Amino acid sequence: MRLAAAALVALALLASGCDGPESKSPETQSVAVYFLRDGKLSPVRRSVETSPTPGRTALASLFEGLTSAERADGLETAIPGGTTVDGFTLTNGVATVDLQGPLPASRDQGLLETAQIVATLTRFPTVHAVRLGGRTWTRHGVEQQTPQILVESPLPGDRVATPIHVRGTANVFEATVSFEVRDGHGKVVLRSFTTATSGTGTRGTFETALAVPSVAGPVTIVAFEASAEDGRPLHVTKVPVTVEP
Repeated sequence: MRLAAAALVALALLASGCDGPESKSPETQSVAVYFLRDGKLSPVRRSVETSPTPGRTALASLFEGLTSAERADGLETAIPGGTTVDGFTLTNGVATVDLQGPLPASRDQGLLETAQIVATLTRFPTVHAVRLGGRTWTRHGVEQQTPQILVESPLPGDRVATPIHVRGTANVFEATVSFEVRDGHGKVVLRSFTTATSGTGTRGTFETALAVPSVAGPVTIVAFEASAEDGRPLHVTKVPVTVEP
């Protein structure tokens, strides 16, 4: 009788799907990794498994390379395939990185690779500098590989609410960053501008809110410097996002 009862209980558990502990999906976190567009840094968002060393995890995602969609969008990477993180430590805000894998094909490619790594790691508020290849790098050290206008939030593909909060850095004339927001048909639904903390030869930070009127769905944020000569857009950066209703 006991054996029969136990068998019935086992069958009931199997039928209800309770035949053992539930398997939990690993927790994830969002990170930004930096690829290249026209030879300048361009960030994208990646979802990675939560880790006690998120900087190392972000680098691993960066080293995985571009998705097919990112390649189709014109992004590139200077990091040779097969590059991996051999060592990673963080002390007093300095991340020390040891790499394993092929060397860059040229000095210029090496500088671009360094810029991608430095930008990815210094995105974290706990990282102020990166020790790589026997040299310590900061964001200032990769200025030549940084676009005149770098939008760091939102990132392409993000879902946002209005007003859209935009932040980044810029090195533009009189520190003035201009914006357009275009709907899914390319129609300009908002024009605005903001002033960075510095400009005209010195990179500054900027942050603004774009109050897009009565628009939901896909839009493109266009950031640019208006030419002092004729107002035409210079140093254009485009960020496609989706405005939630």
